[in-house]
Amino acid sequence: MSARVDLLVVGAGPGGLVAAATAAEAGMLVGLIDDNPSAGGQIWRGGIAEENPEAGRLLRRIQSARAETRFGWRAIAAPAPRVLRVERCGEFIDIEYNSLILATGARERFLPFPGWTLPGVYGAGALQAFVKSGFDIGGKRVVVAGTGPLLLAVAAHLRAAGARIVSVVEQAPLRTLARFSLGLLNGQTAKFVEGAGYAIRTVGIPYRTDAWVTSASGSEGLEKVTISSGSRTLEVPCDMLAFGYHLVPNTELAQLLQCELEAGYMRVDELQQTSVTGIYCVGELTGIGGVVKAKIEGRIAGLAASGQFDRAKPLFKERDRHVRFAHNLDATFALRNELRNLATANTFVCRCEDVPYDALAQCGSWREAKLHTRCGMGPCQGRICGPATEFLFGWTPPAPRPPLFPVEVETLAHTTDVTA
Repeated sequence: MSARVDLLVVGAGPGGLVAAATAAEAGMLVGLIDDNPSAGGQIWRGGIAEENPEAGRLLRRIQSARAETRFGWRAIAAPAPRVLRVERCGEFIDIEYNSLILATGARERFLPFPGWTLPGVYGAGALQAFVKSGFDIGGKRVVVAGTGPLLLAVAAHLRAAGARIVSVVEQAPLRTLARFSLGLLNGQTAKFVEGAGYAIRTVGIPYRTDAWVTSASGSEGLEKVTISSGSRTLEVPCDMLAFGYHLVPNTELAQLLQCELEAGYMRVDELQQTSVTGIYCVGELTGIGGVVKAKIEGRIAGLAASGQFDRAKPLFKERDRHVRFAHNLDATFALRNELRNLATANTFVCRCEDVPYDALAQCGSWREAKLHTRCGMGPCQGRICGPATEFLFGWTPPAPRPPLFPVEVETLAHTTDVTA
């Protein structure tokens, strides 16, 4: 990739692909990077040209417009204004850009409970990704638990792959889910149909609402989970637990570049531009709203970055409809207070550094916890324990500092030759 581009797009999921294709076809010199080995992001993971015709068409458009791509590379620092340092296996390059579109997606939120570090306990999306990558789950007894629309999608996919789904456990109340589902008929019919399809594919699986996993247990690996369901406590034997409490956006890079947050997401204007001129955010960074929202925002950002403001304006109404859906999604699957009390004194909250709950409960802030316990200082750099402590203790982690991921000292210490 050239050391200088007109537009750099970070993230090759649906939003990033649309943004890159739109801007490249407008004549801009576009660079596209993603830390996965191929395009598609989490939703179109691997082999996208064969498995998803739409994604394949987007990638071909990008290639035809001669946009430059780097897969397997990730942004780790911003050594100078309008410069990103990207790295892969110790090799790095500084890329100077005029405009930047961030489409860095989201990750699952995990909340600690006794036994959540046992072998056999997976993130719901992570287990689905393993199966997509070839992991044989045939015959395994699986509990899918947490909150959010991802649960039914994961259960349907795992069942189709041969797993025996023994229960789906959703912490949201049934009345809230029913109100949300019926509301989809007013402007989100496609999502209603999609959800109904997952429901049909999971017919016969016990679906417990107003319920949550309180603990997981086993001698050498997972053997059973304990579930709180109304006034009952259930013990369910299983081989695997796939859990996750909705999604949180990957805002670290945007925050490093001093873009402002608003209610947990990146603040953007009608053209998807952040508080920093020339930097745009699309997709889950601005609200967890799905593929269609990401694509519309990607197109708006691509048009805005290439100066095609008049072509972007007709897309605002459709975009705003999906933004409202994202807000509704957050409200529907808001975490209940009971989940704050699952961890016991010895339950690890920071898995990287083995920091238990009671050590953190004695701290008054995220900074104090880092100084006294090393919470958030492991390989994940707080991506798991950060959202958990935010929910458990009300802590707000400060904006991250470089490097965003562990790198070799030489990569971090090198002085950029790019002048901006």
